Amino acid sequence: MNENRFDRRRFLKAAAAGLTILPAVSARSYAANEKLQLGVIGCGGRGPWIGNLFEKNTNTKVVALHDYFRDRVDDAGTKLDVDAKRRYVGLDGYKELLAIGVDAVAVISPPYFHPTQTVAALEAGKHVYLAKPIAVDVPGCMDIVKAANKANGKLNVLVDFQTRNNEFYREAAKRVHGGMIGTPVCGQAYYQTGRLLARTKDGAGVERLRNWVFDKALSGDIIVEQNIHALDVANWFLNAHPVEAHGYGGRKARVDVGDCWDHFVVTYRYPNDVLIDFCSNQFAPGYDDICARIYGTLGTVDSHYGGTVSIKGKSEMWPGGATEKIYQEGAVNNIKDFHAAIMSGQHLNNAQEAANSTLTAILGRTAAYTGKTVKWDKMIAANKRLEAKLDLPKDGPESKV
Repeated sequence: MNENRFDRRRFLKAAAAGLTILPAVSARSYAANEKLQLGVIGCGGRGPWIGNLFEKNTNTKVVALHDYFRDRVDDAGTKLDVDAKRRYVGLDGYKELLAIGVDAVAVISPPYFHPTQTVAALEAGKHVYLAKPIAVDVPGCMDIVKAANKANGKLNVLVDFQTRNNEFYREAAKRVHGGMIGTPVCGQAYYQTGRLLARTKDGAGVERLRNWVFDKALSGDIIVEQNIHALDVANWFLNAHPVEAHGYGGRKARVDVGDCWDHFVVTYRYPNDVLIDFCSNQFAPGYDDICARIYGTLGTVDSHYGGTVSIKGKSEMWPGGATEKIYQEGAVNNIKDFHAAIMSGQHLNNAQEAANSTLTAILGRTAAYTGKTVKWDKMIAANKRLEAKLDLPKDGPESKV
C-alpha cells in the first residue's frame, strides 16, 4: 500500500478499531514524498524503539528528543542520529521541542506527564501519537479528551493499543458485535506476569523517575499502566464501559521498590448486568498471559495477547488465529495509520475510547484502594487528581542515578 494514501481498506480497518475518522481538513498539506518531522517525548526503552519503528516503516525522520535525564536523551540521540542541539532535558524540555517546528510528537513518557505534554502538543498544532494509558487520574483523561475534541478535523490523536490494530482481535470484535456469541452474560479479564526490574535503587528523588513504573502517582499503579490492555479489550468486546466496580489487592510479594501494588482482584459490572471478573499480578514466576474472555448465550470469545484469538459457539465456530507478534506488529500498524492519515489529510482520533479504558482501570484501582463499591458516575464527578509531589534536584537531568 502507498503509505501516503489513506485508502478505503485502511480506512475501514481503522473504523473497526473504534477510531473516530474525520474528513480532510488538514492543519497543513503535505507533499506526496515529504518526510514527516517527528519529535519523541520520553526516551526510556520504548521511546527510541517507537522512533525507530517510525523511521523504518514510514517516511519519517526523528528530529528532536526530550527526556528528563541527559543520559537517556543522549543515548536515544545516538541511536536515532538526532542533532545534539535538539536533545532537550528537564521537566519542561518538551516545550522547547514543541517550539522547533516538528510535525508530530510521540509521547512515550511516564503516564503522569501525558496530559500536560499532550495538551501542549495539540495546542502547538502537533499531531500526537500517544502511549497508553493516557493519564493516571480522571482530570488527566478529561483534559486529553477535551483537547483532542478541540483539535478534531485538524490534528491526529492516536493512542497505541496494539490489539485494536490486529486482524484477529478486530475480526473477533466484529463477530461479537454481530451477535455470534449471543447476549453477553459474564466474562474474565486478566493480566498475569512476572515482575519488572528496577532501574536503580529505591529512593524519593530522581530515583522515583528512574523507577516510575513502580510509583503509584507516576504510573497509575499496575492496573492502569499495564493491565489496561486486558480491560480495553473487555470494553471493546462489550462496546461499553463499566458502571461500577468492587475490588481488592495489595502489596505482598514485591515490596523492595516504589509503592505500587503487586496484585489486584476486581469485579466490574457493565450495562445489562454483565459481570467481568478481573485479576492481575506483577510478580508471578513461571506464568504470563493477557486475556479477555466473554461468555455469551450462544458462544464464547477467547482472546490472548501474544496467544490465540477465537470464538467457540453452540452452532458456529471461528478458529481465529495467533497473535504472537502483536507487540511490534500492532505498533507498526498504528504507526502506518497515523502517518498515512497525516499525509493524506484524513484524521484519526481515538482519545475517547482510550479515555474510557483508562478510566475503567482507574475505577478498578479506586475500588481496590478503598475496598468499597465505586460507581463510574460518582468517580467522574469526584474528579480526584493524583499529585506526584516530585522533589528533584536542580542538576537532576545530569544525574547518572
